Amino acid sequence: MRDHRHAEDASHPDVWTGRATNRVQWLLALAGAACMALGIKLAVDSAWTSGGAPLLMSVVGCIAAGLLVLFGTLAFVHVDLRLDRECLEVRCGHIGLPRRRIPLTDVAGADFTAHVTPRQWGGWGYRWRPEKGTAVVVRRGEGIVLSLWDGHTFTITVDNAESAVRAIRARLRSVRPGPAH
Repeated sequence: MRDHRHAEDASHPDVWTGRATNRVQWLLALAGAACMALGIKLAVDSAWTSGGAPLLMSVVGCIAAGLLVLFGTLAFVHVDLRLDRECLEVRCGHIGLPRRRIPLTDVAGADFTAHVTPRQWGGWGYRWRPEKGTAVVVRRGEGIVLSLWDGHTFTITVDNAESAVRAIRARLRSVRPGPAH
């Protein structure tokens, strides 16, 4: 025999998932790859007659800058949000790092915000501002603002943020409030 969910649980699945993507980051990743290619081309086809040190510095500089830009942007091409009965988990990029797991017992409330911009947070990525809290911003647009019991906030840009807020609030009704220490 099957268990039947209550009417209020039927609108919120056991696991809610969401995602936000920023395709502009792919252009930055391409610039990083181009910088790496320039460093490799310099190393292979160098005709520098002024010595090895400037060539080595140019090659290492191009490859290092390319790797930094490439991996720095690929880490924030998208963000995945997963909400289950116990926690909310945020994973960035293709390998899921950085990642943050927030137990629902640490969440005091959730609010929808229609307008999150990278400018508000100082750019794309995993951000912290003393007066605002922490955020994962991969694109401009709607997002979720979590109020934590320790007084901090955590903002996440995600598609269909209003649905996520409803799901979080429904979960919070069944969770014992306050930090679990």
